[in-house]
Amino acid sequence: VQLQAYGGGLVQAGGSLTLSCVASGRAYISTSRGWFRQAAGKEREFVAAITWGGGRTYYADSVKGRFTISKDSAKNTIYLQMNSLKPEDTAVYYCGEKRGYNAAAMSMMGKNIDSWGQGTLVTVSS
Repeated sequence: VQLQAYGGGLVQAGGSLTLSCVASGRAYISTSRGWFRQAAGKEREFVAAITWGGGRTYYADSVKGRFTISKDSAKNTIYLQMNSLKPEDTAVYYCGEKRGYNAAAMSMMGKNIDSWGQGTLVTVSS
């Protein structure tokens, strides 16, 4: 599976941005896809994930209530709607796929992800 992320950009604090990630391969019901981010000088961290079958979601505490992950099965695409953005949300955002695990489990996988997309940079200015 190849993943391609896009939609990053520069936005002011308090603003919104939507990221998209298109996959080339089919997702099975036990597949989860999600978003991770890596700020300069920091480790990559989990942001949000969604289980393909059933659509259950899971979020990092730092983004709960501000970010929403969703999917469009027909387009084989996941989205990350980011609202109330803060400067600390500045990072390169990566989409990933983990097969055979639900969204909550994906949050604990660290870098043990089956497929990664290229990153897209989100910069939030204060």
